[in-house]
Amino acid sequence: MTRRIGVAILGSTGSIGLSALDVLQHNTDRFRIVALAANRNDNMLFKQCLLYEPVLAVMADADAADRLHNRLRLAGRQVEVLSGISGLESISTLPDADYVIAAIVGAAGLIPTLAAARARKRVLLANKEVLVMAGSLFMSIVKEQGTELLPLDSEHNAIFQCLPLGFPANGLNRLGVRRIILTGSGGPFRLTPLDSLQRVTPEQACSHPNWTMGRKISVDSATMMNKGLEVIEAYWLFAAKPVQIEIVIHPQSIIHSMVEYEDGSVLAQLGNPDMRIPIAHALAWPQRLESGVAFLDFTRIAQLEFQKPDLKRFPCLQLAFSALKAGGTVPAILNAANEVAVQAFLERRISFTDIAAAVNYTLERVVRQKADHLSCILEDDIQARQVTSEWITSICDGGVIRS
Repeated sequence: MTRRIGVAILGSTGSIGLSALDVLQHNTDRFRIVALAANRNDNMLFKQCLLYEPVLAVMADADAADRLHNRLRLAGRQVEVLSGISGLESISTLPDADYVIAAIVGAAGLIPTLAAARARKRVLLANKEVLVMAGSLFMSIVKEQGTELLPLDSEHNAIFQCLPLGFPANGLNRLGVRRIILTGSGGPFRLTPLDSLQRVTPEQACSHPNWTMGRKISVDSATMMNKGLEVIEAYWLFAAKPVQIEIVIHPQSIIHSMVEYEDGSVLAQLGNPDMRIPIAHALAWPQRLESGVAFLDFTRIAQLEFQKPDLKRFPCLQLAFSALKAGGTVPAILNAANEVAVQAFLERRISFTDIAAAVNYTLERVVRQKADHLSCILEDDIQARQVTSEWITSICDGGVIRS
C-alpha cells in the first residue's frame, strides 16, 4: 500500500484551513492529517481533533491549549497538545509532516513558516506576510535547503500555473515574461462615493462580494492593502522587478491573475472564486486532484470587466508600492502598522479611512533597517506596532495626530 502524504495545517480554524481540510477530505486515499494549529479557537480545534485524529495539536494561546488538552483527555483522545511559538515550530518540523500549509494570518506565521522551510517540508504558503516581512531571508532559506514552495494565494498560484517552469531562478526576462498582472475584485467599496468611506462599518467591510474570508483579510481586501501586500509577495516569489507587476481590478474574480509574454501572448488562470482550487493544485503539483469546487460555466458569465485601480480610493496600494521601493524593513513596518490599524477598525476605535492614515503615519516615523536578520525585522515590527497603537490612542482620546 502506498504511503499517504502527511499534512500539517498552521491555521486550521481559519478560512484557508477549513478549505484545506475540505480538499483533504475529498482525497483521504492520498493524504492524512498529522497536525493542526490554531490561535484561540479551542472549541473548533477540539472538534477537528475528534474528526481528523492528528498526532499533534497546537494553540498559540496557552490558556486555550490547556482547555483543549483537558477536553481531549476527557474524550479519551491521546492527541499531544502544545502551545506558543515553540509549539508551532514543532508542527512545522514534525517528522510525519511532509507538507506544511502555512495559513496563519499576519506576522504570527513568520517563525513557524521559516522553520518549515528550514526543515525542507513542501511549504504551501498562504501567509503573504512571511514574504512581506522577510522575503529575502525566506527565499534564501528556500533556495539553500531546496525546499518545495507552492503559493496558495489565488493570484500567485494562478501566476505559478501560467509560468512554464514554476519559479524563475534568474528573473522573469529569462522566461520571456513582460509583466505579471495581479487581478483584484476591488472589494465591497469599489463604487462607494469617496466621501462615504469614512462612515463604513466593519460589517460592510467584511462583506466581500465574491470571496468568503476571515475578517482581517476581508478588511485588507476592502482597502486593497491585500493587493499591495501581494505585489511585494510576487516580487519575491517570481524574482520580478516592481515595474513588471501590475494590478488590474476585475470585479467578477473569474480570472485570478495573468502573465504577459514578450511576444504579446497573455496566459490567464480562470476558475470560480474558491480557495479550494489553489489548495488542490499545490497539494497535488505537478499532478491534479479533485477539489470539490463546481466547474466554471462560461455560458453563465455575462461579462469580464477590467479597470485601473483608483489610488485616491485605495491609498494603501500606493503605500505598499512605496514600501517595496524603500526595501529593508519598511514592508515589515507597513504590515505591522496595517495589522494594528485593521484590528482597531474592527473594534470600532478608528474609521475605515483612518487605516491608511495610521499606516502612513507609522511609515514616516519608524526608521528602516536592513532586513538581513530576523532580529532586525522583529525589532521594527514591534516598534511599528507601538507607534501605530500610540497614534490610535491619540485619535480615540480626541487627539489630532493625522499627518
